[in-house]
Amino acid sequence: MGKIAGAQMIIKCLKEEGVEVIFGYPGGKVIPLYDALFDSDIRHILVRHEQGAAHAADGYARVTGKTGVCIATSGPGATNLVTGIANAHMDSIPIVAITGQVGTAQIGTDAFQEADITGIAAPITKHNYLVKDVKELPRVIKEAFIIASTGRPGPVLIDIPVDITTDLIDENFKVDISLPGYKPTLKGNLKQVKQAAKKITESKKPVIFAGGGVISSGASDILRKFVKVAKIPVITSLLGMGSFPETGELSLSMAGMHGTKYANLAFTEADLIIAVGVRFDDRVTGKLSEFAPNADVIHIDIDPAEIGKNIKVLIPIVGDAKIVLTDLKSEYEKYIEKKGIPDREQWLSRIKKLKEDYPLKYDRNSNKVKPAYVVEKIYELTKGDAIICTEVGQNQMWAAQYYKFTKPRTLVSSGGLGTMGFGLPASIGAKIGRPDKTVIDIAGDGSIQMVSQELSTAVTNKINIKIMLLNNGYLGMVRQWQQIFFKGRYSHTCIDNSVDFVKLVEAYGGVGFRVKKKEEVESAIKKALEINNLVLVDFWIDREENVYPMVAPGSPISEMLESEMLEGV
Repeated sequence: MGKIAGAQMIIKCLKEEGVEVIFGYPGGKVIPLYDALFDSDIRHILVRHEQGAAHAADGYARVTGKTGVCIATSGPGATNLVTGIANAHMDSIPIVAITGQVGTAQIGTDAFQEADITGIAAPITKHNYLVKDVKELPRVIKEAFIIASTGRPGPVLIDIPVDITTDLIDENFKVDISLPGYKPTLKGNLKQVKQAAKKITESKKPVIFAGGGVISSGASDILRKFVKVAKIPVITSLLGMGSFPETGELSLSMAGMHGTKYANLAFTEADLIIAVGVRFDDRVTGKLSEFAPNADVIHIDIDPAEIGKNIKVLIPIVGDAKIVLTDLKSEYEKYIEKKGIPDREQWLSRIKKLKEDYPLKYDRNSNKVKPAYVVEKIYELTKGDAIICTEVGQNQMWAAQYYKFTKPRTLVSSGGLGTMGFGLPASIGAKIGRPDKTVIDIAGDGSIQMVSQELSTAVTNKINIKIMLLNNGYLGMVRQWQQIFFKGRYSHTCIDNSVDFVKLVEAYGGVGFRVKKKEEVESAIKKALEINNLVLVDFWIDREENVYPMVAPGSPISEMLESEMLEGV
């Protein structure tokens, strides 16, 4: 039986897991691994900062449903992954992060570039490993991919001392996988599913609340089929957007702090919420004691820790969203065969009126470049058939409000952690994962400057993403809060004229152009979509445009601030 180095075994195991691309940055303690990678047919994308590797792996995972992989060296390389790992953890995204470590004999000695990354990352990973014997590698890698991709997905970190990568192991070393303490519940309790079906038939004013769990479980199709039968309006979280087509009459789009007013009012008036794959996070619920005061809650989630964590639940169902929704649809159909179809015309009429009375709006007659107008034009010109990545802040909320998502895995956005700088490297990963799709990063001038070095990654690898930069010269969302809640005292949020983005992208070998006039918006987007290169369009938007509607912190979601309330502020 032949012997190979641990580094070669790592590559062999990754190929067995179907890994086709890795995002990474080399360093001293991963040189043996990179040497093995040199002879491999696994594609490696050299990022310009390790945080970019984690975000790119994250974006890749979101659009493909596969597990993303990133590599960094020990010490600062590993710690630079932390933000990206935390981002994936908060949004339940499957990634495997492989980090180099000092030799096993040096661990704990404060050796050069040593950091206890397994200790640091413990709160932000689903699981992590410190490999201490080369014979552990096949088992650990196999387990890492199982854990990352099953149950509630999430990041797993594997820390590998450098001597483990040079030690020898039998090439055909076999291992039996046993994870006795890890058995996610996939099928929901049938008694509870039947109770839920009965409750739904009795409800007069139900809503479905669909989250990222619907998308990660592949449950979008069954959700749409269930809605077609049950005729129930659908509200989504930010990460649930695309799970149900927003062009449909039963779509209420996103709820919460910057959600639609009609979604928030529907929550407030509903008598039943069927929540699927959501956390009921604070950005959705607003003041908890006044959230959905008239509604009972059916909560379907694969993670039992989420059920009842924030909201009192009448019928809890632990299980995979796709499996549970399939059973729920079947049981619901049995009930309506016996009892007849519930009469919800009055509720559906109310939903229609809410949408008519409280549409999203901005000053469409303004001659200024309005960010909502830019996003609408992006939607029109892509015909809704693009993958939209976002940074974090106002740009993110305008994208969520004005681009209509109709398919799952087409919005790539940092939800739980709210990571500025996420969009650019995530869009690189998304484009590699889905090279057949137009990938657009709707960016802010504050966020993109945190990761602008990744423009080089995109150009060097011919990753032709399109960056639509909503440039207002501010850290926009913070400035908005300062305007509304801190008497317009703009403390350190003005970054006007800090960089010429057109020159910046050109310096990296991409294409850039600037738009200052409303009449130039449409042609600029068309031009960007036609160019076979990385393109950045620098839209100089109305500088003090705010995102509305908005729920003030501590307020119930039924009380939303709108632009006309704040004129003269």
